[in-house]
Amino acid sequence: MSASLSYPFPDPPAPGETLEVAPGLMWLRMPLPFALDHINLWLLREGERLTLVDTGYGDAPTRGWWDVHLARARRGLDRIVVTHYHPDHLGNAAWLADRYRLTPAMTAAEFLTAHAFHAQAAGHTVVEQTALFRAHGVSDDHLDTLVARGNRYRHGVPELPATYERLLPGATVRLAGSDWRVIGGYGHSPEHAALHSADRRVLISGDMLLPRISTNVSVWASEPYADPVGRFLASIASFEALPADTLVLPSHGLPFRGIAARVAALREHHAARLAELVDAVTLAGEVSAADLIPVLFRRELDVQQRFFATGESIAHLNHLAGQGRLVRRTRDDGSVRFAVPAPVGAS
Repeated sequence: MSASLSYPFPDPPAPGETLEVAPGLMWLRMPLPFALDHINLWLLREGERLTLVDTGYGDAPTRGWWDVHLARARRGLDRIVVTHYHPDHLGNAAWLADRYRLTPAMTAAEFLTAHAFHAQAAGHTVVEQTALFRAHGVSDDHLDTLVARGNRYRHGVPELPATYERLLPGATVRLAGSDWRVIGGYGHSPEHAALHSADRRVLISGDMLLPRISTNVSVWASEPYADPVGRFLASIASFEALPADTLVLPSHGLPFRGIAARVAALREHHAARLAELVDAVTLAGEVSAADLIPVLFRRELDVQQRFFATGESIAHLNHLAGQGRLVRRTRDDGSVRFAVPAPVGAS
């Protein structure tokens, strides 16, 4: 862990337990069925009322833990807030909302994107994602594995809420007796909602600010020329103005203090990866995004990790092309390659 960050709660709560990290703010940890093996969820209490931020992966083990937590709480939920559409955050929102007759709160882009992936709507299908990855050099054996997985989104989000309470970035919502400002985040997902309480000096950062790992920023078939790296780096600047003693509650890892240091470290991390990519392209010549995955990820990747690594490689190359540090070339067969620009004046 970075020496520039402080961790006031070095041990996470045990399964089925909660840990109070601020007055009336409880930390829960739920399991995940992949390499990133946990997600942090947050319960806010105001008297007899409970507000939940994020809901966990929508599978039987997580729902079993929810039964344990809610039985111990001896009360139901009064409000559900979802930071973004990913399965580990939205997975149980509809299930819990139906149980307690609630309408989950989230941003419009996250609500609509969830429905697009769930329904396999235009730009959000396995077929289109496979075509994008093929254009960027992914081998047929990996593409076959992707197709065989089918609509994995439904594995973690079995059902979706039909209605929602809209969160607007920049707006203030009242949760558990405090005002929370919605801080919009872009790049990791379409319109991520982090929540900051000035009087509690707490930031629920979701996936936008994690203490040890860099948030995934990927390109998907619905927006093949997107620059999520640029969007992410612009977004995290909004956290720097928060007080230095703000307690950050991330979705993965431990709660921490040291926002400015973490934002600076993330900028340095991406700058270093981008420079390494330029060096690799300069050395190799015209290359695909798939060719450059080992530059970004220097370890063995499972199927899930390789899926996200491919999207992230495309994202970094799109960013470099947008800056003019690389050029993007689309061949007659539709394949996409990247190269360094020719020197000015070269024929």
